[in-house]
Amino acid sequence: GFEKREGFQKRDFSENRGERKDFGDKKPVRRDAEGTFVKKSFSKDKDSAPKPARKEREIKTIGTAKDNFGGRKLFKSHSRFEESDLRTPEYHIDSFKETAPRKIQKRIEEVEKKSTLVRLNRFIANAGICSRRDADKLIEAGEIKVNGKVITEMGYQVQPTDIVKYGSRKLNREKTVYLLLNKPKDFITTTEDPNDRKTVMELVKNACDSRIYPVGRLDRNTTGLLLLTNDGELAEKLTHPSNEITKVYQVEIDKPIEDDDIKAITEGLKLEDGEIKADELAVITPDKMVLGIKIHSGRNRIVRRIFEHLGYEVLKLDRTSFAGLTKKDLPRGNWRFLTEKEVVKLKYFV
Repeated sequence: GFEKREGFQKRDFSENRGERKDFGDKKPVRRDAEGTFVKKSFSKDKDSAPKPARKEREIKTIGTAKDNFGGRKLFKSHSRFEESDLRTPEYHIDSFKETAPRKIQKRIEEVEKKSTLVRLNRFIANAGICSRRDADKLIEAGEIKVNGKVITEMGYQVQPTDIVKYGSRKLNREKTVYLLLNKPKDFITTTEDPNDRKTVMELVKNACDSRIYPVGRLDRNTTGLLLLTNDGELAEKLTHPSNEITKVYQVEIDKPIEDDDIKAITEGLKLEDGEIKADELAVITPDKMVLGIKIHSGRNRIVRRIFEHLGYEVLKLDRTSFAGLTKKDLPRGNWRFLTEKEVVKLKYFV
């Protein structure tokens, strides 16, 4: 049975693996015996060459400037029961941009050219005075001025140099906060719940004074990595389907997976909302009931729906990697601030 698997309880997919690369850098594999892996092809022709893996964007060049920002150490993780003993980190992104190698500066300039304008409601929300929905109400009521002119147009965009005021108060963008949570079960991914269920905000309530929001969503019974931030521009980038942000999950199902179903998942299958295929799939345990799946789709409950469509019940689902971030040194239920290096990678190299 599952509980007798030797060593499984102490190992978690893509977690605590040190410097070992995740399975996404290799062809799909299955474990043949403890400590050994054997490549397995799921194509019809055993002699045919496997399809190349989807290319990841190059981020290795950023390592040349690692001594200038953040280094390699991660921030200490915290539980919801303790108050942070650290001030919210200062991210000196502008300073980094000035000292980075020219190749990296050029990449940053390309990204920033596309993201100069910001929607007014987002600017107001990022100033920390209210939510984006409430910001829309302030705009509609004529409470907001840009460069001395009352703006009531929904969707109005502001430049970084514009002066935005609420009444007589000048609004400045709130200090950005980036926080990574290892979400446990039984918490819903929302800022508040009318049914008084536990939300992920309870887990990070002592982290900072800023108003932060979850990036994307994990089901109530799904565990694993969840990013929270007040950087609306980054949040939109990481959730927009066109950016194809990679996520890795560990999945436990109720019965051994069939080879034909592995092939279907990696080559594509049709769900009610369209075709879907995983970037990669790996069998982790000898009984073929624990799998690793790498996918870039952000569709609702997509991993669960893939396996349910093929007749499997998902017993456990854990997100072990999100946009290159991992659960290293982050126990279940704990959170930590991102390092400056991680923020730069997310903003400019993912």
